[in-house]
Amino acid sequence: MANDLESAAAIRARNAVLAVFAANGFAFSSWASRVPDIKTALALSPGQLSVLLLAISAGSVLGLPLAGRLNHRIGAANGVRLGTAVGMPGVVLTGITVQLRGPMLLAAAGLFLLGLGIGVTDVSQNLEGTVVERAIGRAIMPWFHAAFSLGTVVGAVVGAGATYLRIPMGVHIGVAAALTFAVIYTGAAWFTPATEDPDAADQARADVAVRSPWLEPRTLLIGLMVLAAAFAEGSANDWMAVAFVDGHHVGKAVGVIAFSVFLIFMTIGRILGTRLLNERGRVPVLRVLFTLAIVGCLLVVFGYTWLAFAGAAIWGIGASLGFPVGMSAAADDPRRAALRLSTVSTIGYLAFLAGPPALGLLGDHFGTLRALLLVGAVSVLAILVVPVAQPPAQVGRGPQRMGR
Repeated sequence: MANDLESAAAIRARNAVLAVFAANGFAFSSWASRVPDIKTALALSPGQLSVLLLAISAGSVLGLPLAGRLNHRIGAANGVRLGTAVGMPGVVLTGITVQLRGPMLLAAAGLFLLGLGIGVTDVSQNLEGTVVERAIGRAIMPWFHAAFSLGTVVGAVVGAGATYLRIPMGVHIGVAAALTFAVIYTGAAWFTPATEDPDAADQARADVAVRSPWLEPRTLLIGLMVLAAAFAEGSANDWMAVAFVDGHHVGKAVGVIAFSVFLIFMTIGRILGTRLLNERGRVPVLRVLFTLAIVGCLLVVFGYTWLAFAGAAIWGIGASLGFPVGMSAAADDPRRAALRLSTVSTIGYLAFLAGPPALGLLGDHFGTLRALLLVGAVSVLAILVVPVAQPPAQVGRGPQRMGR
């Protein structure tokens, strides 16, 4: 693949994927920043709000499995366009419905479309990321996920400003969706062109017809590793600030700072970790990082407050690379990359669905802080399956470069 694309074209594609990831992060956090407004405007109880937000998960769970076959047929560029064309009108519908104090069912329908679009777009952008990674010849997938993280930070800051200025939700979300739409449609034009060999394409279609990735042990184990990484990340997203407030008895603002520490160090890990992946290979790096996630979790739970902040930073680094490297591993064979990425993403996203209620249930019995020990337990499981991330062609050959 490195010889199939001119260097300048590969760099343009890399920058386009970075922009698409960042735009999706911006769009996601733009609406998330207005969740308190949604609760107030529609007069929702916490239970009703959780049901409303479940519409996003329902859409994503439907979109992720569909995305594999869609991308196999129409390509990654059209995949992100299609996902954006479904998701952005959906979030605008929700914004307008909330602004007009409309029915909760209509707001849920908009969030379902948002989730459906997220599912399709997520697989598509990760698929293109793996193509660019192979074209450039070194591990850069974590950069794309770092771009998503940076996009969420920008979206959250803009959302906080819009809330402070009392900008109507429909206006704020509408502008954010329009900007996202423009960036993604422009960026998709610079994605790598489809240059499949006809014989290889015929073979890939035959493979799809015969074998399902849901029956492939390696794909399922990669999915399990990604699930553990998603659980380590998602648990911190949902519970880190609350755990510091309830468990370490700090103020709410300090709890948010602890969560910010986690996000900052996770983003740093994604930016700087690519060098380690290129020099040391996937398996040893992931073993160290999942171990760091365990250490960070233990410090957060059992350490004094200042140690708990150090734990949040270590946890962030430990959670940084598992998800993006899992995407790269799922796409080691370009012919079946779309379907395997779809399968692995679906398994991984189960952590975002099951994680919050599982930790909430444990928190009711043992306290929110102690409930986070489940993250460490899941990370131990991830360490055991990390060897599946090594490309099949290199199993038994020793350390690999670029994870290839």
